[in-house]
This record gives sequence, structure tokens and C-alpha cells, in this order.
Amino acid sequence: MNILIWILFGALSGWLASIFMKSNNSTIVDIVLGVIGAFVGGFVMNFFGQPGVTGFNLYSIIVATLGAAVIIYIGRILHK
Repeated sequence: MNILIWILFGALSGWLASIFMKSNNSTIVDIVLGVIGAFVGGFVMNFFGQPGVTGFNLYSIIVATLGAAVIIYIGRILHK
């Protein structure tokens, strides 16, 4: 169930991160990057001893959105 929540938050966070980062990728690409970002955000937070995506709450959305923003930023750097 935890992975399903990460995918759900990843889709939402990819969309939110694309708005914040003013991404010119397609919505589908941003959602996929958001799903990857949710996993990355969760793993990074776990690495620092904090819970990652813990359920349907604001904290989890923030973690997933930050992870998605990082992945979108890295994608921009690698694309150049």
C-alpha cells in the first residue's frame, strides 16, 4: 500500500512541481517525474531519519513535491 501512496502522491506532486518550476514538459512527463520524485523524496527523508511519504497528509505532499522538483531540476540540467 505504501508504494501505491507514493505513486498517487507522485502524480500530484509532479503536477504541483511543474507549476512551481514552470516546467515546459508535457503533463505526462511531469507526472512520471513526480512519481520518481516521490520515491526520491521518501528515500532522502528516510536517509535523514525523517519519515518519507507516510499517508494522505500535507507532510507527504510536501515531501513528494520537493522530490519531484529536484528530479525536474536534474532533468533540466541533463537535458542541456
